[in-house]
Amino acid sequence: MEDIRKRIDELTAQLNEASRAYYDDASEIMTNYEYDELYDELLRLEAESGYIPEDSPSQNVGYTVQSELPKERHARRMLSLDKTKDREALRSWLGDREALLSWKLDGLTVVLTYEEGKLAKAVTRGNGDVGEVITPNARVFRNVPRTIPHRGHTVVRGEAVIRYEDFEKINAAIDDADAKYKNPRNLCSGSVRQLDSRITAERNVNFYAFTLSEAPEVDFENSREVQMKWMAEQGFDVVEYRKVDRENLLAAIDEFETRIPTFEIPSDGLVLTLEDLAYSASLGTTAKFPKDAMAFKWRDQQAETVLREIEWSPSRTGLLNPVAIFDPVELEGTTVRRASVHNINIMEDLKLGIGDRITVYKANMIIPQISGNLTKSGSFHIPETCPVCGGEARVQSDGGTKVLTCTNPDCLAKQVKRFSLFVSRDAMNIEGLSEQTLLKLIGMGCIRSFPDIFELETYREEIIEMDGFGEKSCRNLLDSIEAARNTTPARVLTALGIPGVGVTMANQIARACRNRWQTIQALTEEELLDIDGVGSVMSKDFAGFFREPKNEKMVNRLIAKLHLDESYEEQGSGLVGKVFVITGSLNHFGNRKELKAAIEAEGGKVAGSVSGSTDYLITNNPESGSSKNRAARELGVSIITEEDILGMIGQSEA
Repeated sequence: MEDIRKRIDELTAQLNEASRAYYDDASEIMTNYEYDELYDELLRLEAESGYIPEDSPSQNVGYTVQSELPKERHARRMLSLDKTKDREALRSWLGDREALLSWKLDGLTVVLTYEEGKLAKAVTRGNGDVGEVITPNARVFRNVPRTIPHRGHTVVRGEAVIRYEDFEKINAAIDDADAKYKNPRNLCSGSVRQLDSRITAERNVNFYAFTLSEAPEVDFENSREVQMKWMAEQGFDVVEYRKVDRENLLAAIDEFETRIPTFEIPSDGLVLTLEDLAYSASLGTTAKFPKDAMAFKWRDQQAETVLREIEWSPSRTGLLNPVAIFDPVELEGTTVRRASVHNINIMEDLKLGIGDRITVYKANMIIPQISGNLTKSGSFHIPETCPVCGGEARVQSDGGTKVLTCTNPDCLAKQVKRFSLFVSRDAMNIEGLSEQTLLKLIGMGCIRSFPDIFELETYREEIIEMDGFGEKSCRNLLDSIEAARNTTPARVLTALGIPGVGVTMANQIARACRNRWQTIQALTEEELLDIDGVGSVMSKDFAGFFREPKNEKMVNRLIAKLHLDESYEEQGSGLVGKVFVITGSLNHFGNRKELKAAIEAEGGKVAGSVSGSTDYLITNNPESGSSKNRAARELGVSIITEEDILGMIGQSEA
């Protein structure tokens, strides 16, 4: 008995730590499969022994409430759902009753309260007893009605979610690979619980109602479906459902399952809720679960394969993340060859070793994971050197999670920002090379220096096999690289990342050298100081960069792979000494960059804000009350239109 109690305490600590990491830190220290296995073991041991610790996850739901948001205790404890993966068990549970079968959405549960038809309060589920008040944030959800037709007291429960499309857009806009969100659920949790509702508004959070908790004045004819239809009439988006009985339940599950690959809302299963409201209420609850509903989790399709390699994928912070490479298997209609192992703790728990027979699955039918190890050799080797730079690699503990890190401050992976700048729009303008993709290519040894990017065709097959890639994505990337070969000296100069040499300065230097690359590369400190805007620090850094033998070798190799447009048009002098600021929309020019280039071609300068040194403010709305217009009037700056500047640079409006 003592051994059982000890094991229960161990499981409770493990599962609570995994929940804390997942809900509060947006990280994973064990797979979903492993969590479910350990949780089921905990339930079995608690039932067998009668020993249930107060902090057992079998008695608690939701995340720890620890933000600075106001707290509020729920009128009735919000419970989680009992679950099964067995279709026949679900059918047996339903018996001869009718029920509603709906998606189990994977987001954050929120309770909305309306008084006199107006949204009065929004509270998260929190730990089931106490939630966080997020009313200002709920008001900026994309689809939450501010007012509803019903004027009585109304309480609606639903799930706040972020669609996959929005999740991918938000992650794509984050340059730092380590700062990207792990999954839509973590992004949604952080978005809903923001202290600044403006951030919530930018995240495109959606709300789907799944339960009507209170509307005492309305007769719902003892029907949950009538409640769902009523919520839709009030303006809520209601979770999609089917009315089922024991005869059509399995067919309905099959219908939902076929739609998983294309379903845009994160979901981790289905929910079956009894249709008869009075009967549901009569059943009551257990300590953790209501008795009138059951969650159905997809039984993961598993495949047995052989582990061939552990690849250590680098990040810009020096973390080396283990990725399992195994013999390809078919799962959920796709071929899978690799799966993230997340950290060393999971590797140790699975007792991984090269050549082991392992079982793999797709979590929620989407993300490849290792579910078990049949061999359990435990012979995996943690490298002592970084696979990217060869520097010392060291195991460290981060809040109890063991991770491998590269200790070399000059590791190429830690310099990924240089490569991000090189491929950016104002530099070489190569689409498809996000920071995360660059890190993968660096980790695979495909990229060691800038010129290597123009040799990626050599690694075509490897790129196709990368996560998030395929034939089409690979072709688009290689086409973008090929197009980037046709470029200008100013773009190359911007891309090299020399301190102080941004877009404007690169153009200035290129123009001073009449666009001749050899002249640019050979500039001395003294020659640089003669160029307007170049100071002593920048001239020293610039000349020093090209004097460094390894840089000179790299640049020469890069230039050999490019088709430089070194054509040069003599700069006009019509706007020499004049400083302009541009504001508002444009009609003749496609964007402000085009107008800026036209002004600079005539010797003028363009600044970002109005000051005492500004000569002209260009705007097509001179009477506007904007801050720049007001500043120009106060400082006596001339306000001109786009038509005026066209005349000044000798162009006529098209």
